[in-house]
Amino acid sequence: MAGPPRPRGSQSYDKPPLSLHVLVDRLSERGLSIPAPERATRYLRQIGYYRLSPYTIPFQQGQPDHVFHMGTEFDDVLDLYVFDRALRLLIMDALERVEVAVRAALTDHMSTTYRDAHWYVEAGHFGHRGKHSGLLKIVRDTCDERLRGKPDAGEDSLVHRSALEHYLTTYGSPELPPSWLMVETLTIGQLANTYRNLRRRTDRTAVARSIGLTAPVLESWLQTYVRVRNICAHHGRLWNVGLGIYPAIPNSPTVSWLAGTDALPERSRKRLYPVLVSPQSVLDSVSPRSSWARRLHELLSTRPQINLAGMGIPETWADDEFWSRHIA
Repeated sequence: MAGPPRPRGSQSYDKPPLSLHVLVDRLSERGLSIPAPERATRYLRQIGYYRLSPYTIPFQQGQPDHVFHMGTEFDDVLDLYVFDRALRLLIMDALERVEVAVRAALTDHMSTTYRDAHWYVEAGHFGHRGKHSGLLKIVRDTCDERLRGKPDAGEDSLVHRSALEHYLTTYGSPELPPSWLMVETLTIGQLANTYRNLRRRTDRTAVARSIGLTAPVLESWLQTYVRVRNICAHHGRLWNVGLGIYPAIPNSPTVSWLAGTDALPERSRKRLYPVLVSPQSVLDSVSPRSSWARRLHELLSTRPQINLAGMGIPETWADDEFWSRHIA
């Protein structure tokens, strides 16, 4: 449960907006080598100074003057930004597979176990009645919005209506769609809340087991993925950001995890590295022939050790059997 909000600061923000040319000059005055100022200005126009500026921090000597280390070039900063973008896209690829697997596992287990395509309508399956009511409102609002919107195109054999629209315009009852359509209306945060609110531990365990995890681990990882996915969706800095919530480390031998005893140093547990390990753990179960680990290795192998350290990745990470069996 979240604690009370932290107190607001006492200062007044009075920094004036600056033109891109002035911002480029400021970077240059701080020691950043910018051989082509107009080119740098174009990049700032495309990316935004305040989106790019956090990527300058690893190249600076520190506050308060934000002076750059000698020899740092604009392309060094830009390269780190481009790397972070590639990393976000790669993580989103893995999280998509995990998220889809959880959606399928949830609806498959609950629908078949209780022989009810509309199991989620029954409050008895959930621990918190208020949250269950919130789930039903989410689904109803989605259905209402779909019916109020323009009909999906479907005039020829190559364009088909969505499954939700087909249900709503074909069936009058039950009011809400079956489970396998319902789960597709949820965001990953709503999906995580629905899973966590399942009343019976046996149900949570069965869903988690179907993707190679335990219930506490799946609950923890989903909460982390909500944060990571939001960062990626908003194109935020990921490689060395403080997430505030990190995946639980499995202690069950049934969960695929790093093999070496020192493969995850204590200092790495509050960095990005366990977030990278966790989706591969699920892929080991749901897609064991996935090339994701190999693609991650190809991306990280191009980076200097300081970048790996910022993510909490040990220098010899790829030697651990958890990874090496996929990238050899």
